[in-house]
Amino acid sequence: MAFSFTTMNNYTLHNISIETWVQGGPNTLNDLVGSVVLVEVFQVNCPGCFMYALPKAIQLHEHYQDKGLKIIGLATAFEDYDKNTLGNLQRLVESGEVIGETLKALTHQGMLTDGKLKWRLPFPVGMDRVLPESEPLTEERILSYTRNCLPEFDGLLEERKQAALNQVRNYLQQKTMKAETFERFALQGTPSSILFDRKGQIQDISFGQTESQPALIEQLLASTD
Repeated sequence: MAFSFTTMNNYTLHNISIETWVQGGPNTLNDLVGSVVLVEVFQVNCPGCFMYALPKAIQLHEHYQDKGLKIIGLATAFEDYDKNTLGNLQRLVESGEVIGETLKALTHQGMLTDGKLKWRLPFPVGMDRVLPESEPLTEERILSYTRNCLPEFDGLLEERKQAALNQVRNYLQQKTMKAETFERFALQGTPSSILFDRKGQIQDISFGQTESQPALIEQLLASTD
C-alpha cells in the first residue's frame, strides 16, 4: 500500500517515540533541534536493514557528522515480535550479535565474523515504544486504517476496495503489538528513514533504498531558513 506524505506535514521530531536508549542518545529530542536529523528505522530481524540501510547510514554519518547531520538508529517491531525485541537489540549493540533471518542472510553473504557483524553502529540507538495492541478490531477501525494507508481508497472500484479492506483486516487480525513511531508516521516497512530539517520539521519519509537522500541532506544542511 502507498502512504501519503501530506498527512505527515505537521509532524516534527518530537513525534518520534523512544522507549529507551540502548546506546548514546540526547537528554531530550529537543536537544537535536539546530541539526538536520535522520532517523533510520529498522528491525533486528530484517536482513535488508543490515545489508543495505544501516551500512549506508554509517556512511552518511561519517561524511556529514561534522557538517550538522545527526543520525538516530531506531529499532521497531511491526512483526516477528518474538525476535524484534529490546533484548536482541541490546545484544546487537553490545556485541554485534544478530539473529533470525538477519543471521541466515548475512551468514550466506559472508558478511559476519564468528556470527557477528564486522561493524558497529557509531550513532545513538533507541527502541521504538512498542505496546500491546488493545484496540478492538471493528469494521470502522479497518476502514479508517485503510483510508489512512490508501488516500485514494474512496475513488477505487468496489472490487479493489474490498481487496484493500481484506488485506488490512488480515494484517490487523494478526497484529498483537503496536509500535508507536512506526504507526504514527505510517511507515510501509523496514528499512525506512525519516528526515527532519534544522527546525525539527519533517521533510521526507522513505522506504527501502533511496538514491536521492544524500542530495536532500546536503540541501537541508546548506539551508539557513
